[in-house]
Amino acid sequence: MSEDYLSQPISLGSSSSDEVRPNRSSATTSTFGTPVSPYLNYNPRILQQAQPEFIFPEGANKQRGRFELAFSQIGSSVIVGAGIGGVVGYYNGMKTTAALQQTGKLRRTQLLNHVLKQGSGTANTLGTLAVMYSAFGVLLQNVRGEDDDINTVISGTATGLLYKSTAGLRKCAIGGGVGLGVSAAYCLLQLMRANSNGSGLKFL
Repeated sequence: MSEDYLSQPISLGSSSSDEVRPNRSSATTSTFGTPVSPYLNYNPRILQQAQPEFIFPEGANKQRGRFELAFSQIGSSVIVGAGIGGVVGYYNGMKTTAALQQTGKLRRTQLLNHVLKQGSGTANTLGTLAVMYSAFGVLLQNVRGEDDDINTVISGTATGLLYKSTAGLRKCAIGGGVGLGVSAAYCLLQLMRANSNGSGLKFL
């Protein structure tokens, strides 16, 4: 067996005897000017994917459940509540200090007290509501085995009832009605958005 035959690359396909085989010492030059081994000749389209692929356990849902969403919902509610409460507290502090004609360090201290007090109170309220809503949602999902709009409406209604349960029967019913209205409006908005994406209609 000659050394020329050993220096030639292995070919998996059939080729004619007249075909010129690349020598091991020869190298193909890439578009960037760097030499490329002749053994790396392949079709780059084989490695291209049409879309990113993700690995999911068999039978698992391809979206986050209520338990995974609960953490972001609670944190977002606390942050939004702190922001809204801080703005309202600053506005009330400006009115109060202006009415009392306070200036200087006293006015700044009063403004800071109003912002911190109102911000922490609103953040606590929205955070508590988010915890209740998430707990009811996770419980209903585990009991019913489904995650749909029914869980959303029931969770919102139960959250309003539980939050106002210590304020009397009338306020408890009002809280449940508010929770029912907010959750139903959210589900209706999601349904309208899904229909608009499917049919091309736009809802305001």
